[in-house]
Amino acid sequence: MEKCGYGNDGIYRSLRPPVYLPKNPNTSLVSFLFRNSDSYPDRIAIVDADSGETLTFKELQSMVVKVSNGFEKLGLKKGDVVAMLATNSAQFIVCFLGIVAIGAIATTFNPSNTATEITKQIEESEPKLIVTVDQLYEKFKGVGLPFVILGSSDSSLSGSEFTAFSKLIELSASDVFPGLAFAPIKQTDTALLLYTSGTTSTSKGVVLTHRNFIAASQMVTSDQDCYWEMHSVFLCCLPMFHIFGLSVILYAQLQRGNTLVSMGKFDLQMVLRSVEKHKVTSKQSFVQNYDLSSLRVLGSGASPLGKECARKLPQATIIQGYGMTETCGIISFENPYEGVRNFGSTGPLVPGVESKIVCVDTINPLPPTQFGEIWVRGQNVMHGYLNNPKASQLTKDNHGWVHTGDFGYFDEQGHLFVVDQIKELIKYKGIYIAPSELEGLLVSHPEILDAAVIPYPDAKARYVVRAPNSSLNEVHVQKYVESRVAPFKRLRKVICVVSPKKRTCRQGSCWIQCQLRLHNIGISGACLCNSVSHKKNGLNKSGLLICGINLF
Repeated sequence: MEKCGYGNDGIYRSLRPPVYLPKNPNTSLVSFLFRNSDSYPDRIAIVDADSGETLTFKELQSMVVKVSNGFEKLGLKKGDVVAMLATNSAQFIVCFLGIVAIGAIATTFNPSNTATEITKQIEESEPKLIVTVDQLYEKFKGVGLPFVILGSSDSSLSGSEFTAFSKLIELSASDVFPGLAFAPIKQTDTALLLYTSGTTSTSKGVVLTHRNFIAASQMVTSDQDCYWEMHSVFLCCLPMFHIFGLSVILYAQLQRGNTLVSMGKFDLQMVLRSVEKHKVTSKQSFVQNYDLSSLRVLGSGASPLGKECARKLPQATIIQGYGMTETCGIISFENPYEGVRNFGSTGPLVPGVESKIVCVDTINPLPPTQFGEIWVRGQNVMHGYLNNPKASQLTKDNHGWVHTGDFGYFDEQGHLFVVDQIKELIKYKGIYIAPSELEGLLVSHPEILDAAVIPYPDAKARYVVRAPNSSLNEVHVQKYVESRVAPFKRLRKVICVVSPKKRTCRQGSCWIQCQLRLHNIGISGACLCNSVSHKKNGLNKSGLLICGINLF
């Protein structure tokens, strides 16, 4: 099955041209980033959309060296951990690169984390220093660690434990880069601790190495080398404390010599202004009063993008991809320049990544079009979880395979389809049913705005959000699904409930589960809907529950 990359050993392999890691084992992600920058020293590397600050590659290189020297003057050394809690900025980027340049380890925090979550991460990662901003200092108050404060030099924080970013630069005695190029850092050394729930609900520290970043960056940009011009401009409005913003956008694009436009937080009007002002590249498009003619490519991830949504941007090339923190952000993505587009797919494997589709019950590898758990292996795969050998062994086996916990399949062209998470699957009469498959079918109806499918006793439970002024009823929904699915997926019962807010990921499903438990719908036959006409419906446990909601 050469066409899809499936081998006799049950392994899917990428059909993209291979990428090569540096032969020198003592190559850090920073020295790799700047390996070719002497050929474009005056090209803009970073644009800070919030402050207006710009840095050329030569200036970025100089700043990284100064900051790394400054960190060393503060007592930081190889193997030490530095906590980073700040929004996207040029200074955030420089500090991250400066930290890993001396062999120290960065661990990023989500600014929305609670004090309990932050305390847990600090206790586990044991940082020696904290990089943050004035507004977020309170989250670390009382930890007894030194701080580097990003932002302007007129910080409201004073005391010997605080060092302003400008002062950190002044501590440096050198901006000569060769000292970093030969720093005693191995590709196998840890560069980042990034906390994620992974395939469980418990937060864990993912250990990512310099090699992981270098490999992932090559995988991400491989198609650019084949089909794009040498220089592109990327807008990063996704948080850099997240693996996609940090690895796939920040590091991968800078190491290729692309320009990065950084935004502190997502704001639609600022995004449009930034695209217009900085000529962010993708296909032609035009929105309201903004000139977006420079746009060529839009990236999409986290959940499948429907064909109808993609068609709303006919002049833009939308690339869908798939990755996770444990794989440094990348596993597969579409190549819109070859073959027929397959909406709903996350594309073929990136170069250097292998995959298996494994039967959930037997653990046997499965051929194309067969559903199973997605396993992946490659140089981008994490070392493991920090101080958690049990979780590490459960997620990454002795053969290097990461068990993603995601359910999916490859088609006969080698395109990967991520259907759902294993823990969300519903087993009905011995057959696994992916809730997201049925949700996708439901929301394809023009009068259904949103849908969720959940497990409930011996049946499947569904709720849908009807469009405003919709005349859609339960019978219509049943018939719509019945004509499009196998018998074991059909609806048996419909109940209306009060609507939650628009959900993200599976939050809506969790909300419905809580409501069902709280109100004992399956036992009392009660309904969360205020409509008397639905009170009598109850729930037939042997059938399927669909909850039709009028959201507005």
